[in-house]
Amino acid sequence: MSAALFQNCAAALEAVEIFVNAAKASLRQHLIIDGKLDRKIMEKHQYACHGFSWLSTYQQALCQTLNWATALDADGEFTELEEMIVRIGFGEYLYQMWGGIPMSQSEFVRPDDMWISDDDVHAFYTPEVQKLITKGNTPENREKLARLIEHSIDTGAFGNLGLDETYAMIRDQFRRFANEEVMPFAHEWHLNDDYIPMDIIDKMSEMGVFGLTIPEKYDGSELGKTSMCIVSEELSRGYIGVGSLGTRSEIAAELIMGGGTEAQKQKWLPRIALGEILPTAVFTEPNVGSDLGSLKTRATRDGDSYRITGNKTWITHAARADMMTLLARTNPEQPGYKGLSMFLAEKQRGDDDNPFPTEGMTGGEIEVLGYRGMKEFELGFDGFEVSGENLLGGEEGNGFKQLMTTFESARIQTAARALGVAQNALELGLRYATERIQFGKPIFDFPRVHGKIALAAVEIMMTRQLTYFAARRKDEDKRCDLEAGMAKLLAARVAWSTADNALQIHGGNGYAMEYQISRVLCDARILNIFEGAAEIQADVIARRLLS
Repeated sequence: MSAALFQNCAAALEAVEIFVNAAKASLRQHLIIDGKLDRKIMEKHQYACHGFSWLSTYQQALCQTLNWATALDADGEFTELEEMIVRIGFGEYLYQMWGGIPMSQSEFVRPDDMWISDDDVHAFYTPEVQKLITKGNTPENREKLARLIEHSIDTGAFGNLGLDETYAMIRDQFRRFANEEVMPFAHEWHLNDDYIPMDIIDKMSEMGVFGLTIPEKYDGSELGKTSMCIVSEELSRGYIGVGSLGTRSEIAAELIMGGGTEAQKQKWLPRIALGEILPTAVFTEPNVGSDLGSLKTRATRDGDSYRITGNKTWITHAARADMMTLLARTNPEQPGYKGLSMFLAEKQRGDDDNPFPTEGMTGGEIEVLGYRGMKEFELGFDGFEVSGENLLGGEEGNGFKQLMTTFESARIQTAARALGVAQNALELGLRYATERIQFGKPIFDFPRVHGKIALAAVEIMMTRQLTYFAARRKDEDKRCDLEAGMAKLLAARVAWSTADNALQIHGGNGYAMEYQISRVLCDARILNIFEGAAEIQADVIARRLLS
């Protein structure tokens, strides 16, 4: 049975490749002027360009889903559960590619939006594609999958992840930690808008969370991005704030490993790895957002130091951080990105009574719907002093280039965090559906309830395999900005749709703040915005693919 299914999927992927190439050719015909991609025309046809990013993301997700399935089959571990995931996943995504892909709740991109001809659409609908569409995401298959995962809440057995023994052990360790130390308390932290307790951070430090990818010679574990994905997902399944604590250390470590001097590496990396200091990323400014080339915060040389003046916003965990990776303009004469430099700015850790005790620095909390636990801040700098030895790399003007080296890892980790949020929503929805009795039976028995659960399990697994693929490429030192962007783009949408559907399963109770799903919905919403809004992410992917 599996051999025939895999042959069918492989043949369908050949049709997908032809279809995607036809879309690419059509788009380039409209967007390439004098041999170059015209940004103004691309902006005018943003819908088509971003739609192509989604089309290509679906192609890669299907490829990695088939690779995952065939690897399991080779090891004799491809069961009926995984078969249903493949059948439903291929059937649904192929159908959407043919008829309309949801870029958001109200934006569907269809082949004619990308100038794909009727002939190319007809050619895409091969017998293999047709068979997978008509026999894939059916009510019967959704119910079969739902029944297979009906009792998986406590075990987490929503399909074989395809991990080796070492990765499986890491996942089990952090799943237990999330279950025992995080999930019982996360909702209370959220409702009270409390910080994640320091004892949780201390335990995470003992488990090596903050030094996962740091080389052993700097007291890290040197385990790579795949491990980081697994850990981030399981911690975020417990609470996105806990899963995101490691992000700040990851960004700081990436910056220092990629752009720091040896002295800076020796000074900072062991302290980050051992959890002795908590870093935060200080990049965004008011009215700037993703347009980092417009940053105005100044760093002016003053003897052996720099004086920082300006404002930053949406700075996570700023009060309790000990060090800031701070992007500022050292050369006001250099426009855009060229005049930017990165600093490893030391500060005093604040508390509730005095959140920003360091001279030259003030801050105010931004109240948010979700993603609490670490708190968001607006910061003001007025002559804030940074030692000259803390200019990253020792040379001015490299800040943006240094920051660019972190984007791949940051987006892979954001995809992993989104998977954790989605998995939490799936488990909450499944638990409620099996326990809630209406009309004499669990609401799980109703097709539009267990159907939501089944499709969520499918999309989470497909996105997980895409994310693992991006992480493996990073671990192999291969360029993976495209794959990382695709993983982040898809994972954010899956997290939101899964949380939204899980709340719908809860009905009116889901809208009550006492139910955990209300928190998870708020947490899921941010994932389409930070680390590059979905629209920005789709634009970046399109430019890479079409250039």
